[in-house]
Amino acid sequence: MNRPQPEEYASWGAVYIDQITGDVFEDLENQVLHFTDTILAHRQLESYAYAPGKWTMKELLGHMVDTERILVFRLTAFARNDKTALPGFEEDDYVRYADFAGRQLDDLVQEFVLLRKSNLFLFRGLTEAQLDRRGTMTDGRIISVRALLYVIAGHVNHHQRVLETKYLKQTGK
Repeated sequence: MNRPQPEEYASWGAVYIDQITGDVFEDLENQVLHFTDTILAHRQLESYAYAPGKWTMKELLGHMVDTERILVFRLTAFARNDKTALPGFEEDDYVRYADFAGRQLDDLVQEFVLLRKSNLFLFRGLTEAQLDRRGTMTDGRIISVRALLYVIAGHVNHHQRVLETKYLKQTGK
């Protein structure tokens, strides 16, 4: 699959798309284990936030689940040629009102794993024509299905780095 071109996404997408240096499907598949293994290997930090006002590790994982659902909904809608402009979301509000602190870490990990495994069936079934389709956000930004696929993978890679540099490095783990 070709990388998304800059005209396929707004500038914010580059932050995540640039996280993918190889095969996007390899990243999507490897993240199922690599990201969750990092979380589980440091489960003692589930309630740790690296700075005031930052999410705990459990909240970060919950954010990953919510964001995957939202981005995959967008990807599906646009792949199916839905012309409805889709709204953005305020990630901090989602985390604030989700009560991830009251959830079990193992349940959140399983939720991420099962969600991603299910989504991989959708991702692998996308045709070139579907990957080329574009959709619009309510703010007028346009993004292709291909770019969304890269954003989904890049989002996890981004937060994997945050885990390694902000959570684990600061605790010496």
